Amino acid sequence: MNIKELKEQGFRIDQNILLNQFTYTKTGGPAEFLAFPKNITQIEQLLQIASDKKLPITIIGNASNLIIREGGIKGLVLILTEMKEIEVKGNRITAQAGAKIIETSETAYKHSLGGLEFAAGIPGSVGGAVFMNAGAYGGEIKDVLKTVTVLTRQGELKTYQNTDLHFSYRHSLLQDNDDIVLEATFELQRDVATNIRAMMDDFNERRASKQPLEYPSCGSVFKRPEGHFTGPLIIEAGLQGKIIGGAQISTKHAGFIVNINHATATDYLELIELVQKTIWKKNQIKLVPEVRIIGDEAK
Repeated sequence: MNIKELKEQGFRIDQNILLNQFTYTKTGGPAEFLAFPKNITQIEQLLQIASDKKLPITIIGNASNLIIREGGIKGLVLILTEMKEIEVKGNRITAQAGAKIIETSETAYKHSLGGLEFAAGIPGSVGGAVFMNAGAYGGEIKDVLKTVTVLTRQGELKTYQNTDLHFSYRHSLLQDNDDIVLEATFELQRDVATNIRAMMDDFNERRASKQPLEYPSCGSVFKRPEGHFTGPLIIEAGLQGKIIGGAQISTKHAGFIVNINHATATDYLELIELVQKTIWKKNQIKLVPEVRIIGDEAK
């Protein structure tokens, strides 16, 4: 891959860049090639180059619910945060994949559109939110998504309707087929702006009071097991406050692992494994990570 030539063509692309500067955990090894495409055309060109060079491709959004192992990621990593336009037409908002879901929620408020209040404090991108059916405080992306436009790994543009995506708790079809989210359209309802603002502020106040926002983290680490809540299970197992390396099970919210002292991805993964083994031994409950874990093991 000719980095110099691609830069001259207007691509933002580099080689052997540490990904810890982009992840919310502040951990992660290097990307062999890292690009920030500005539009669909650039994504299509990069996919073709990667295919010609037989390079694997990894897509990253806002890297908020993500752990990248210390060995980094081989091939081409695309971070879509340059694609962040948000457009409002009537009661619909169309946001590009790299737009922050928080900013999309704020745009809805400014246009007196209700339905995205639950997303007012979710730090992910629109693409990531659709990919994992993000949710909070009783709301989920599936409740408001109308359509999503994707690019398949073969370079085909497709549009999915909500029902095509087989949404379930923290899951969508996109996790199974590897399509690349380009933009999503949300269908919302007219509401009084002050009501929308009040709900958003309430959710954010609750989030700030309960979650360890003062430390780097990957957000909620585990999916909620049916019939249980993860935090209380971890507290009852005596693991709250447990430290491995620079990572700690948060003393504020046991469902979070925070980076308190230059933690590595390995520290995070060892804590995750400890929690899983302990809860299984104590309660016979299998905790499944909500956080996406990618990349190679450290050498």
